[in-house]
Amino acid sequence: MPTLFDPIHFGSIESANRIVMAPLTRDRAGPHQVPTPLMATYYGQRASAGLIVSEATQISAEGQGYLDTPGIYSAEQIAGWRRITDVVHAKGGKIVLQLWHVGRISHVSLQPNGQAPVSSTSRRANTKTFTAKGFEEVSQPRALRLDEMPRIVADYRQAARNAIDAGFDGVEVHGANGYLLEQFLRDTINDRTDAYGGPPENRARLPLEVMRAVAAEIGAGRTGLRLSPVTPANDAAIDSDAQGLFNYLVEQLAPLKLAFIHIVEGATGGPRDYAPFDYAALRSRFKKGNAQGAWIVNNGYTRAMAIEAVASGAADMVAFGKPFISNPDLVSRLRAGAPLASLNPATLYGGDAVGYTDYPALDPATAEA
Repeated sequence: MPTLFDPIHFGSIESANRIVMAPLTRDRAGPHQVPTPLMATYYGQRASAGLIVSEATQISAEGQGYLDTPGIYSAEQIAGWRRITDVVHAKGGKIVLQLWHVGRISHVSLQPNGQAPVSSTSRRANTKTFTAKGFEEVSQPRALRLDEMPRIVADYRQAARNAIDAGFDGVEVHGANGYLLEQFLRDTINDRTDAYGGPPENRARLPLEVMRAVAAEIGAGRTGLRLSPVTPANDAAIDSDAQGLFNYLVEQLAPLKLAFIHIVEGATGGPRDYAPFDYAALRSRFKKGNAQGAWIVNNGYTRAMAIEAVASGAADMVAFGKPFISNPDLVSRLRAGAPLASLNPATLYGGDAVGYTDYPALDPATAEA
């Protein structure tokens, strides 16, 4: 059986190992949401990951929900990301861009012309976002009109094309954590009565349209999707039939032969057993007819858990989030069974190199010991 440290070929991507750097919002983009040289240093330090999934990156100005997060819709942004992908590739790494539209998890101060955020619903989420004033309650959204749906799909498609132009090895569509696509998926958020609301087939319509458009634009072998079936993140109450909903979604996606699905097990950044869910059943639906697609698991995995998940065949790859922040050489540490450095929570969001690119690699002598 394969090990966590073995190479893997999935879709059109080949990775040196099965350790994934999960997407991590750090709020350090420059003016006009352009990626910076400091970000290139940060990602380059972590290029030993089998696959880096970039921080969530808005597909349009409307898609932004947090201060200083990067975009992928302008020529400046594409050029900024190209500097990052060049550094990662020069160090032998692979990197995909996470495509993001926050939907209602935004604030009018972050929206073009101070407009209301858009969503599947006009109901405000009971959560906060990060603005120039610090953490503020999110703003009241407006429900997208039917005639706006093609524009949303087109924005995802163009963002995927821009990502490839920026040198990424592929993209991960963000369909998790209570953002726009999950706002359509869950019946606890989506209160529409049109073709995009009501039964699961309608609520899954926009995510499926987006995935088909992106796969058609850049190839399914360079396209992945992140899902979080039961997470309560961003005021996303669990769907009344989460298992049935996500089983249906993955069954509909299976014919596309996507490169990967990246699954958040349990509550994002919280309890893995937050709510019952049969992830194995979901995996089997994804793997049916697509044995080469990678099943990436995420949320609170330890070294031992990750090794076991891959060895048992429960997962093809394992994603680590916060450990990659304070351990740029996480792959070496996991391989050696070396101790992990802890992170400074005060420097997670915004700021400069402190708590970003100044975490040291492990002393080789310590690793050998």
